[in-house]
Amino acid sequence: MFGLFNSKKKSTRAKILVVDDEPDFVSSVQCRLEWCGYEVINAANGEEALEKVRNEKPDLVLLDTSMPVMNGHEVLDRLAKNPDLRDIPVIMVTALCEPQDITKASSYGIVDYVAKPFDFTELLRKIADTLGNKKISSNVQR
Repeated sequence: MFGLFNSKKKSTRAKILVVDDEPDFVSSVQCRLEWCGYEVINAANGEEALEKVRNEKPDLVLLDTSMPVMNGHEVLDRLAKNPDLRDIPVIMVTALCEPQDITKASSYGIVDYVAKPFDFTELLRKIADTLGNKKISSNVQR
């Protein structure tokens, strides 16, 4: 009976990096994403996010804009300039949703923009749509 709870294969789960400086937000999103079967890592600022992207190679990044140390736009700029990281899809999840904010983030090739507060079901759909066309092979153990 308890084997049912251990039936998920961790090696084939998509890995999502959640980047936000609000611990309660990160905890809530992480819990819900893990419940949906995703592997989740997190970062509290842009500098930490870049380190985790380099080391963990996530399949998707959920990125806030306003953060200490390095903001989300600076992260996007650095990702875009790195040939090894530029193809990792990014969904902005932020309270900054003025047209100029969306335009600036879009100029870096983000896949979507989600304004806080948001409907978690809608975020899940956007995540699934983004990952649906991407073959998850980096996590497969051979």
